[in-house]
Amino acid sequence: MQTPSKQPEISSMTYEEEEEMQHGIAKLRDQVQQVSLAQKGTEAKMDCLKKGVEAKMNDFKIELKTDMDKLKKLLQERVTNGERVVKETHDENKRNVNHDSIDTNVGSKTHHIPKNRYEEV
Repeated sequence: MQTPSKQPEISSMTYEEEEEMQHGIAKLRDQVQQVSLAQKGTEAKMDCLKKGVEAKMNDFKIELKTDMDKLKKLLQERVTNGERVVKETHDENKRNVNHDSIDTNVGSKTHHIPKNRYEEV
């Protein structure tokens, strides 16, 4: 069996129309290239900005950690000093109670204090 042979198509376009179409295709190719280049440039700028933001975030994290360490140290000092003050206050109160107790005991006994050293008690 033979395949039917194709007859060459007869172009229904004029030379001017075909030239205009080729010119339109060339313009579209240029526009696609420009868009592609612009997209690559935008991506490069975005990468650069992303790296800048990441660097700033890292710096911020370092500063935040340093500040947190300082705050932690300050709070530890305050708590330690506060405990010391409470303990000292407690110790002082104990001493005061002991002195009051001694004073009360001493006050309840009647001691005769001689007027001169030759007087007997």
